[in-house]
Amino acid sequence: MVKRLIFLLCLTCSLSAFSQDSQTDTTDLSDLRLYPSKKPLPVRRPILQLQPVEIADSPLDLKVNYWRNWVSFGVNLNQAAFSDNWSGGGVNSMAIGTSFNYKTDYTKGDKNYVSEVIFQYGKIKNKGQLQRKTNDRLYWDNKISMKLSKNWSFFGSLNFESQFDRGFSYYKEKDEDGNEVEKQRTISRFMSPGYLTESLGFEYKPSKYYWLRIGTGTARQTFVLDKDIYKNIPKNYGVDTGKVFRNELAFQLVSNFEKDIMQNLSLKSRYAMFANYENLRSIDQRLDVSLLAKVNRLINVTVNGVILYDDDASGKIQASQTLALGLLYKFPH
Repeated sequence: MVKRLIFLLCLTCSLSAFSQDSQTDTTDLSDLRLYPSKKPLPVRRPILQLQPVEIADSPLDLKVNYWRNWVSFGVNLNQAAFSDNWSGGGVNSMAIGTSFNYKTDYTKGDKNYVSEVIFQYGKIKNKGQLQRKTNDRLYWDNKISMKLSKNWSFFGSLNFESQFDRGFSYYKEKDEDGNEVEKQRTISRFMSPGYLTESLGFEYKPSKYYWLRIGTGTARQTFVLDKDIYKNIPKNYGVDTGKVFRNELAFQLVSNFEKDIMQNLSLKSRYAMFANYENLRSIDQRLDVSLLAKVNRLINVTVNGVILYDDDASGKIQASQTLALGLLYKFPH
């Protein structure tokens, strides 16, 4: 019992001493604390003074180019040769074809100008036969337009079409020895016929690769400068015999589609309809389709097809098709 009392007494004395030491330490720390003043560093408001600064002229003379240009040129050559004793049969032949296409586009604001030139020419020579044309076209189209809305524009166009070289029809006659000899007669040449067409109307262009021109006011002049063509072409391409010129007023539709339909494969088609107001029963129509497949940067395979109906030249539908493997350079690539 006495031991318990002595232990409690000693514990009480220790707690009392610890409490006094804690109060003393707290008092000492409070006296040592330092508080900074509310404005230890005086700040002055800056005084702003604006002065003009001279900037040296830039050495760069930047201009906006509103023109875009595309150029393509192609050449293809076909050749075949057989020995005299070739059992499979065949004929020696050589063919060459060339094409040139130039297009320029100027667009600034609502104004647009487009010009396109197409030159195509080709010939084939088979042994024992006269030379024949495989292609011959000279085409130049110009259009200027003013935008009316997002997809519609008012346009005016002028285009010219003819061929470079003489075209022939072929027939055979017997000579003095009784042998058949191939003969030819001229049925076309430069400006016989030639067409000049002016058109005013509206253009619908919903995308970059398709447009449609509706020419409500269209005039076309047909030229036949060779006055002897009528002997081989009785209709004389719609021009009265003895004259070299004919004028027509008509309604015209022209549509164009040009797009890469697959990788390295592009399709271009152009359809033109010409309806003479004096004879709406006979409507001239032409469809050009071109399919171009790129083998590499320079070598291409091209398939061209044309379907044409012109009552002034023939009462039947005309058609042509060519397949060519050759070199084609395009800029820009």
